[in-house]
Amino acid sequence: MTKVEWNLRGVIIPLITPFKDDLSVDYDGLAKLVDYYIDEVGCDGVVPCGTTGESPTLSHREHAEVIEAVVKQTRKRVPVIASAGSNSTREAMELTRLAEQLGADATLQVGPYYNKPTQQGLFDHFKSISAASKLPLIIYNIPGRTCRNIEPETIIRLWSEIPQVVGLKECSGDFHQAMQIYRGTDPETFKIYSGEDIMTFGLLCHGGSGAIAAVAHVVGREVKAMCRAVWDGRIDEARQLHYQIMDVVDALFIEPNPTPVKQAVEWMGLPAGPLRPPLQTLTPRGRETLRAAMRAGGWLA
Repeated sequence: MTKVEWNLRGVIIPLITPFKDDLSVDYDGLAKLVDYYIDEVGCDGVVPCGTTGESPTLSHREHAEVIEAVVKQTRKRVPVIASAGSNSTREAMELTRLAEQLGADATLQVGPYYNKPTQQGLFDHFKSISAASKLPLIIYNIPGRTCRNIEPETIIRLWSEIPQVVGLKECSGDFHQAMQIYRGTDPETFKIYSGEDIMTFGLLCHGGSGAIAAVAHVVGREVKAMCRAVWDGRIDEARQLHYQIMDVVDALFIEPNPTPVKQAVEWMGLPAGPLRPPLQTLTPRGRETLRAAMRAGGWLA
């Protein structure tokens, strides 16, 4: 079996979706964010319409328009990994075909949520999606949100049997599980990205290919430097970077993502706008904690 080629390493930003005061998508603001994170932060890839992009509140039309806008603004400077998952296999297939038509370079596929399929059901779900498109497919395992873990054996089987399965966004929070997956796959053809931001340093030390990191909206340069330090063998330097950003990483998840991230982006003077219900504005206590962490680290005056 010839694997689909996918060699991306580094920091991938799951972009927020900026909204206007009337809660419509701020496409001019989105374009500014794309340029900022590519040109100023130096990110290595972007993900539109993920959890951090408030995908549950986007209509299908908005989902397509956001992907299209990001692809257009990126101008091939970095890969676009379009979030195209669903708890409906048919819908995920349709979104994946659409992402390919819109010019995305790969898709991110969350494990089906709420309906809790078996491990065989999970395998068949991703297999069906892979048949719908030639794009590389990155699995997104986040059992804290989906209520169903994609077990290591299932992930290893998907990698070994399906050419398009080229990576994993690892959000199980379980180092033992991550090590099982590292041991059972080939880093040349299967890239594991940290999606649990506090665990990025540890996953990098086990051979990770970087991070799909919500916190990179604030500390993207530091996460990128941490990746490079690990890959160059400068572990002490990477560890210090990890500890340097640890408090702000914790603060950026003090309330449900992307609530603190959007507040931080707004404080940084970048387009963010309000959250769509049912998410709500960061609480006063959350604002105090986040502001203190950002100021202490020099990310906010």
